[in-house]
Amino acid sequence: MATADLPKPVPTEPPHFRTLADVQDHLGGVPAHRIRVSPSPGYATEKDLLEVHDKESRICELIDGILVEKDMATYEAFLAGVLLYFIQIYLEENDLGVALPGDGWLRLPSGRVRAPDVSFISWKRMPNRRFPEDAIASLVPDLAVEVLSPGNTEGEMEKKLADYFDSGGKLVWITDPSDRTVRVYTSPRRSVLLTEEDTLDGKKVLPGFTLPIKKWFARASRRPRQ
Repeated sequence: MATADLPKPVPTEPPHFRTLADVQDHLGGVPAHRIRVSPSPGYATEKDLLEVHDKESRICELIDGILVEKDMATYEAFLAGVLLYFIQIYLEENDLGVALPGDGWLRLPSGRVRAPDVSFISWKRMPNRRFPEDAIASLVPDLAVEVLSPGNTEGEMEKKLADYFDSGGKLVWITDPSDRTVRVYTSPRRSVLLTEEDTLDGKKVLPGFTLPIKKWFARASRRPRQ
């Protein structure tokens, strides 16, 4: 589906919450310290999202009028950056689209704004096959990658999966640095768990792209060359 064909977000009444626990439940159990309370949950806008980034250098996602800070420590960010490096090398030889880092906001058809830790968007999803210059692009990632941090919850990741696939995404990789595994999703309910002995495969999204998981983590754990 090209971006030009994406349905416009339909304005809706902001959700009404009685307590912070209601907000957390709505978000899939996101810890309270990641939920911004100004503006009030349910009333935040994309303008607020950009202002938080400009004034505080904090990256948030916008979920149904709620600003949710991303939870990523330095190592997880580096791990995502290493994966982006390998994908960029692949794209130099296979000009299929654009790969973005974790501060690349994507406005989904639902109106939610997500920022996958790594994402790939094919040229065919872009108007006139040109990458938009908007601060928040209305683009759906063909591939979305999430690197788990301690503050992520199972419910939160389930909602991310639903958002990506409901929007037309084709592939999601969820990486757990604690045990060096990657769960590969081809739908919200169909997945396979890969270990360090396995190799990531770009499937039809990135045809021919392969990356041994051990190589990925080794690159992220490298020391200075002797």
